[in-house]
This record gives sequence, C-alpha cells and structure tokens, in this order.
Amino acid sequence: MFRRTAAAACAAILLPFSPALSRTAPPAHAASRARVVEESLVAPRTLDLTIESPAMGRREKVRLLVPPGWSRDARRDWPALWLLHGGADDYTAWTRDTDVAELTADSGVIVVMPNGGRCGNYSDWWNHADGGPPRWETFHMTEVREILEHDYGAGGERAIAGNSMGGLGAMLYAARHPGMFAAAAAFSGYLHTLDGHTPGKNSTGWGPSFSCPGTDWRRVWGDPDDQADIWHAHNPTDQAGRLAGVRLWVASGDGRRGSLGGWPFTDPIEAATYRHSRAFVDRLRDHGIPVTTRFHRGQHAWPYWERDLHEAYPALMRALRG
Repeated sequence: MFRRTAAAACAAILLPFSPALSRTAPPAHAASRARVVEESLVAPRTLDLTIESPAMGRREKVRLLVPPGWSRDARRDWPALWLLHGGADDYTAWTRDTDVAELTADSGVIVVMPNGGRCGNYSDWWNHADGGPPRWETFHMTEVREILEHDYGAGGERAIAGNSMGGLGAMLYAARHPGMFAAAAAFSGYLHTLDGHTPGKNSTGWGPSFSCPGTDWRRVWGDPDDQADIWHAHNPTDQAGRLAGVRLWVASGDGRRGSLGGWPFTDPIEAATYRHSRAFVDRLRDHGIPVTTRFHRGQHAWPYWERDLHEAYPALMRALRG
C-alpha cells in the first residue's frame, strides 16, 4: 500500500512506558515564560505536551518518543533527535506514517516532534513588518528546547531531520543556530526557496507561496523582491556556508515512480525538490562542505521518507555520539 496506515504505525510502538512518568506539568521556564499545561501518554513511549507559548500567542503541541527508563526525575539526560514534519501536516505525522517508534526503541534518544503549522515554514513570520505570532522558530529553538532541556531530560547533543517543509526547517535551523545541531538531514526538502525566481518579474519563489494555500503567503517572508534580505536569510542554499561542521544528509527522488510505488506520472513536487536539493548540494560543495546524498527514483510520499530516515539514521546517531 502506498501510504502507511495509522494503525500500522501504532502497532510499531513496542516498548512499555516508564511508570515513573509524572502527570503534573512543570512550572513555566523562566527564560521564555512558555509552560507545559498538559501531558498525555497516547501510546507506549509516546508523550504529547501542550505548551502555552508566548511566541505563538496560543497553545501548541509537541510529541515526544522517550527512551526506555526515561522519567522526568532521572538524574541523567539523553541526546535529542528532532523530526520536523512537512506542510499541510502536524506533530503526529512521523509516528502516524512511519515506524519511527520501532526504529528508535533501542537508541537511547528522545525524539522531538513539534507542531510546525500547516504552512509555518519554520520561521518567525514577517507579518507585513509587524512581527508577532506566529513565531515558529522562537517556539521551537527557544521555548520547546528550553522546556525539554530543563524539565524532560533532553541533553545538549542534538540532531535534526525533516521531510518536505520539514527538510527546509532542518537545514534552516542548523544554519541559523550554529553549534545547535551535530547533524541535519533533509528528505525531499525545498532547499532553494528562490528557485526559479527572477528579480523584478513578480515571481513567487518557493516555500510560503507553495505551502500556504488560502493564506496570504507574504506574511511569512514578505515579497521575494521587496523583502529580498528576509528571503535570502531563510533560503538554505544561500545559508549553506553556515553549515560547516554539521554532518549533512540530503535525499530526494526525481519525481518518477520508484520501487516503493506511487503515481504513474512524474510527481511535479518531488521533481522540484530534486532540483532544489541538487542546487543546495552544489552550493555546499562550492563551500567545501561535505554532504552525503541519496538521489533516486521516487516521489513525494511517506514510503520514501520512511526509507530515507532509515538510511540516514546511523549517521545521525553517530553524530549524536561524537
């Protein structure tokens, strides 16, 4: 079947949850004032947090996969693997559509899967120069990270990966927060958000204009011409030089139906992410930055992203362990 069902994903969650889990939410973290207002154990090892977020101006969700033996009271910490979802999706995506719970069961890591919005683009939105919510980057890189490291046993060793819009987020966060992540992986990410943009021709670029149907996409980064600096600051290809020292993995299909199935025609979205990924890799190599690539026949769909995660996973774990 081309798309993994939710039931199959739940069946992959194997290990018992630590009985030491406390259902009492911790206090607000002093630095950001964000606070957990609810915890829900939704499956073995799977803990959902509801966070009151000043950066977002509302409550947002984060899903954790915790390792065996984890508890908030443990006198140790664990490395953190951040997994970011794509557009038109949410924090449940990776556990719903892949076997990530089974894959990570014996790895001794906390898997962090935050909500990123259906078209959040892992950015603090420009909002026509007014700023303010939604501020996804601040929510993730400040509020969520501080809560997890202060109250949930996440350590300072971090890796990040994502699919589609989440691939954009993985490379943006690694580039915009030097030293934060030891490794970053993008699976079918739109990594060149100015691909096809011709200055002065009223073209829209990629990212917000693609992932925000029904929304004024210029709220995110503005116009590619009038707010060019903001666009360049959120274009992984333009930020590639800031990724020196990060272990990098880039995967994309070329849009054609591959060994894991798909549509009988070329997938235009995956064909575009293939082009983006090639441009991003070329820019990395211009900077002398090493990167592992996996270019293949395949489409913009979960069976390919699940395989991408399996293939990148050993490298991500090696980076977390130094």
